[in-house]
Amino acid sequence: MSSAQPAPRPSSRPAVVAHRGASEEAPEHTLAAYRTAIEEGADALECDIRLTADGHLVCVHDRRVNRTSNGRGAVSTLELADLAQLDFGSWKGADKDGDEAADEAPDWDHDEFTSVLTLERLLELVVDAGRRVELAIETKHPTRWAGHVEARLIELLTRFGLTTGTPDAPSPVRVMSFSARSLHRVQAAAPAIPTVFLMQFVRPRYREGRLPPGVTIAGPSLRIIRRDPGYVSRVHRAGNQVHVWTVNEPADLAMCAQLGVDAVITNRPRAARELLTQRD
Repeated sequence: MSSAQPAPRPSSRPAVVAHRGASEEAPEHTLAAYRTAIEEGADALECDIRLTADGHLVCVHDRRVNRTSNGRGAVSTLELADLAQLDFGSWKGADKDGDEAADEAPDWDHDEFTSVLTLERLLELVVDAGRRVELAIETKHPTRWAGHVEARLIELLTRFGLTTGTPDAPSPVRVMSFSARSLHRVQAAAPAIPTVFLMQFVRPRYREGRLPPGVTIAGPSLRIIRRDPGYVSRVHRAGNQVHVWTVNEPADLAMCAQLGVDAVITNRPRAARELLTQRD
């Protein structure tokens, strides 16, 4: 069984991947953040997924909802109806007074700005975008639901027709994780979906560009690339791609472009795209 390959880049610049949507402009993982990212020309959207107590995949980064909502508790212990009662957006302007926040806030629909976002709704947005928008989905582990996350994910992607692809028309979806076991589950169930091995540091076995079996994309942190720029060329020589997170500053974007990374994951998709397009 051959490894799934991501879509080739149409230009020499890195792809711009909106980290949790346009998360510097709108609350992370809200529909407003993802709509904004699409409008700003992002090549792809990045999201984190967690499974609720009643089996729904929702776009929430943290294990608990405390930081990004007005509620408390672990996502895995809450049902979707519980999450639907929470405000996931108003914290974004909490450091400004009411008049200043109101003056700067775009004209978003209230629900798009504050409601919990299901992966199903995000998939609908991507499918209806009117152009190819890729989606990088990160599975969060460890979790009490273990392999149920990947099983539910593949079920949902299959329903949207996103688990198949060809070299000429690859799937717009890729799955990312710090867990090689999670990626293995995805590969076994949907071998046409490319997978990304995320890394906060590079283990000795992977320093020359190798990745876990079946994985074709390295996902190093920006810190790794700053400390060891040669890692990019070693991964490429091994036949793999490099997607770097989280790249926001112009100097770091320029460095990634110069090194030839394949994608940058950023909170600022508009600014990143403009800078990288100027260099293209």
